[in-house]
Amino acid sequence: MQALTKNLPNASCPSIERMHGAKIAAHSIINPLLQFGGNMFTDLLLAILHHLLMFILVAILAGEFVLMRKGLSGRNLSVLAHIDRMYGVVALAIIVVGVGRVIFGLKGWEYYVGNHAFWGKMAAFAVVAILSIKPTIRILQWHRSASSDGYVVPDGEISAMRRFLIAELVFFALIPIFAAMMARNVG
Repeated sequence: MQALTKNLPNASCPSIERMHGAKIAAHSIINPLLQFGGNMFTDLLLAILHHLLMFILVAILAGEFVLMRKGLSGRNLSVLAHIDRMYGVVALAIIVVGVGRVIFGLKGWEYYVGNHAFWGKMAAFAVVAILSIKPTIRILQWHRSASSDGYVVPDGEISAMRRFLIAELVFFALIPIFAAMMARNVG
């Protein structure tokens, strides 16, 4: 082997160095995850899923806010009803994944039960859920009424339900505040 390489210059190959560096970086990320028997990996996956679902829920809530405007009827009302159903599904998924984080996460359930910021986050989520009940009921009623041609949701009802959506957004904003406190062991 030395005979083959003795006439080659000692310059290194940047592309091979990059590949080797990437392999070392991947190893340094994956090994600790596997070292803990998969618990760290489970915790990471649950955290990622939990955060993605929260972002999706915010997007859905924003979509409802945009669609719920004066003159709501026809196709926009159907889309609003569909989005509202997705809101419920995603909220339920957040609860399931959140319970999974408490049970299977690295911090253990004891951390969560004794953390005031956690309970603040749960209270904010519960308030958002309670505030969403009335708009959901109204959207279902409007959607049923829309079976007759030309149905337009009365402007007064739209205004009232938009106030509920604004309140949901305000209380929803507290959730990442409490989450940041939890991440820094405040509470």
